[in-house]
Amino acid sequence: MKALVAVKRVVDYNVKVRAKADGTDVDLNNVKMAINPFCEIAVEEAVRLKEAGTVTEIVAVSVGESSCQEQIRTALALGADRGIHVEVEGKPEPLAIAKLLKGVIAQESPDLVIMGKQSIDGDNNQTGQMLGALTGMGQGTFASELKIGDGSMEVVREVDGGLQTISLTLPAIVTTDLRLNEPRYASLPNIMKAKKKPLETLTPEQLSVEVQSHVTQVGVAPPPERAAGIKVEDVAQLVDKLKNEAKVIG
Repeated sequence: MKALVAVKRVVDYNVKVRAKADGTDVDLNNVKMAINPFCEIAVEEAVRLKEAGTVTEIVAVSVGESSCQEQIRTALALGADRGIHVEVEGKPEPLAIAKLLKGVIAQESPDLVIMGKQSIDGDNNQTGQMLGALTGMGQGTFASELKIGDGSMEVVREVDGGLQTISLTLPAIVTTDLRLNEPRYASLPNIMKAKKKPLETLTPEQLSVEVQSHVTQVGVAPPPERAAGIKVEDVAQLVDKLKNEAKVIG
């Protein structure tokens, strides 16, 4: 059974992002980059399935500029067997990424596609669903638990107000939620071994995909600074401010 895992290069979640002075984009100068946290969970789940004997091969794929190979190597260090880099300049939109992943799926014929439910930079939560529509594969989004059987898979989904369990016929697509697992750290020996694992580079042309832009980023701005709190003298003053200033009580 082959698993294809999509990973995305994003600013490390521990880094406090800042907007450029002109407000055109996020300032990435000297900023630490990492695998998107939800994608890390996808890699970890694939590795656990391989350790359990369910998956025999894990292919890590990333779409983006040449710097994305760093995150593919990280996925290889975590347990993926080989990598595929679809080199695209700029910031491809979810639809373009889904089309490129569809091309990789046609080439690789995986039984299972695992990817993060969303990235922490764009927060679009679109690629997995678009990929399911383009490929015609069943999809289990927001997965918090997976159970793979003979030709089928049971997915526990996190939905508003509780959990939903669905059954999918393989091949299928799964997008991971936070509670699916806790990713491991790559050991130094595995980081060294990852340097020797195969990494293939493809272009959109090789996958018969024309990358187009449909959305223009107008500007980037930080959220407004939170105003300082105040101390009140007594309950009466608190009620007065909640009623007349905050207007949260009648």
